[in-house]
Amino acid sequence: MARGVLYPGRQVEAVVTGRHAPSGEAARFVELYWHVRWRVDEPQDSKVLSYPSVHLVFEEPEPLVYGVVRDLFVRRLEGEGQVLGVKFRPGCFRPFLDGPVSALADRVVPAAEIFGPEVAEAGRDVLAHRETADLAVPAERFLLDRLPEPDPVADEVAGMVDRLIARPDLFRVDQAAGVLGVSTRTLQRLFAEYVGVSPKWVMRRARLHEAATRADAGDAVDWAALAADLGYFDQAHLVRDFTATVGVPPARYARSA
Repeated sequence: MARGVLYPGRQVEAVVTGRHAPSGEAARFVELYWHVRWRVDEPQDSKVLSYPSVHLVFEEPEPLVYGVVRDLFVRRLEGEGQVLGVKFRPGCFRPFLDGPVSALADRVVPAAEIFGPEVAEAGRDVLAHRETADLAVPAERFLLDRLPEPDPVADEVAGMVDRLIARPDLFRVDQAAGVLGVSTRTLQRLFAEYVGVSPKWVMRRARLHEAATRADAGDAVDWAALAADLGYFDQAHLVRDFTATVGVPPARYARSA
């Protein structure tokens, strides 16, 4: 399971996942194509700690665009089905829009509103396949015909997000601004316009991803030491932060992951 998927052990028998890398010009905008196929006897919820990325998802009954989900993303799986998602690089969905990406935060909109009615036919073509690479081909073909002009600022912001994600020990926005070589105000403005969420949210989510990944590994976790590594004031601060988003304390999550 990909990093950020919670309780991965519960899904291995009922859910098949795949990832496929973009090619050519699409790689400037797209981080990866992800594929989920499931068959469940009883409905189950898939829970994800989202990344600061916008997704175009080819699914039934229509393709949708998902803005960054700031809380816990929950998808109910029922019966049998599949979806193919296009995960855009953080900041790199902005060239497809007429306004800031923050307008999409916590929202799901019909993809036709952004990509036009042709996206419905593309969705049928995508979902006619079953293997990840085969689904990705028509999805990428659709995107390549509609790529906007490259935006150097989007590329710059994507690099900023990558650097913050790689530094879960960063806790304050002024720290992040110093590492990135910009003012705090500039950083906040760029993230609202291009990423859709604040730099503080990105840093907090990076810490939660790291905590969940440690818990999923199955090894004993020294939560006090991890809290210190991630820049929390103390273990209690980590526990409050994790519980507020995931719904259970990290130690309890580790026991049931």
